[in-house]
Amino acid sequence: MKRFRRLKKRPVAEINVVPYIDVMLVLLIIFMITTPLLTEGVKVQLPEAKAQTLKVQKDTPIIVTVDVNGRYYLNVNADPKAPLTPQSLSVRVAAELSLDQQNNVERQVLVRGDNDVAYGRVVQAMVLLQQAGVPQVGLMTDEPK
Repeated sequence: MKRFRRLKKRPVAEINVVPYIDVMLVLLIIFMITTPLLTEGVKVQLPEAKAQTLKVQKDTPIIVTVDVNGRYYLNVNADPKAPLTPQSLSVRVAAELSLDQQNNVERQVLVRGDNDVAYGRVVQAMVLLQQAGVPQVGLMTDEPK
């Protein structure tokens, strides 16, 4: 009988993991909500076209956005929502390309032009990219509904 009583008084060394699971679920929900907000960038209404989808590459593409007012934005800029002048856009893209060449990385360069922007502004963005040394430029569209 003495042995039985002695075993019963020992402290229980169990960890209650329920609070940890609750914290992890809350963090998961927070990350699921904030992640799409971080990748959106500038809101533009893309033109709709039936086009072949590009293959997804491992590296994030360089995306130049032309909004409805004709302002330029760059997704790899320190502040992707800050408009850039044509000269600073060209310089920033050239700097990104030189870093990619040093690291032996080949990234896609894409242009997102708003559906209502003047065609000349999109062409000007492509000319700026050509001056920065971009060999190929892709145009982004939405799937027709």
